[in-house]
Amino acid sequence: MSDHPRAQISSRKKPQQARSTELVSAILSAAAQVLAREGAQRFTTARVAERAGVSVGSVYQYFPNKAAILFRLQSDEWRQTTDLLRGILEDRSRPPFERLRILVHAFIRSECEEAATRIALNDAAPLYRDAPEAHEARASGDSTVLAFIQEALPGVSQTKCALAAELITTTIGAVGKQFSETPQNPVSIEDYADAVADMFCAYLESLMRA
Repeated sequence: MSDHPRAQISSRKKPQQARSTELVSAILSAAAQVLAREGAQRFTTARVAERAGVSVGSVYQYFPNKAAILFRLQSDEWRQTTDLLRGILEDRSRPPFERLRILVHAFIRSECEEAATRIALNDAAPLYRDAPEAHEARASGDSTVLAFIQEALPGVSQTKCALAAELITTTIGAVGKQFSETPQNPVSIEDYADAVADMFCAYLESLMRA
């Protein structure tokens, strides 16, 4: 167990009026810009307030500290990724392997387009990654992938499906992060995504044959 208390990462209050919602939106937009430009180490509440054109006190009305702001940015990113996963993997008008290919391409393209912010968020992860809120946010995406694998691999045991879902989720996150850390052109992104999709499809096909 850690000897240090965990920083509060939940927002202080939810915006109730349009003006408050606009303020929080402005704070988060400014935070994303500061994070991308300055990185996690130089990210401060004061810099966010200055960029948003508001007082530090206005920021503290909604976010108790910089960890809470960063976690909100990360939570929004996780929610967007989960929506992407669900929208593609639950589209049963397409065969499972086609959906998997579409997902890989969309995910890696997104990683490259938002590389600066995601790299900085990864650097900031120690501030919140072990918090219950973080585990809950990630769990939704994991369950979506598992449900897809069970659909794609009828007759394959629950244990093997769970392992396949975990391997695919972990691998795509790791390779997407590593690949996006250097600038890529559209052709290289497509080629890389094709190779990753080929690998995943071959793996699932091997489980089906077994």
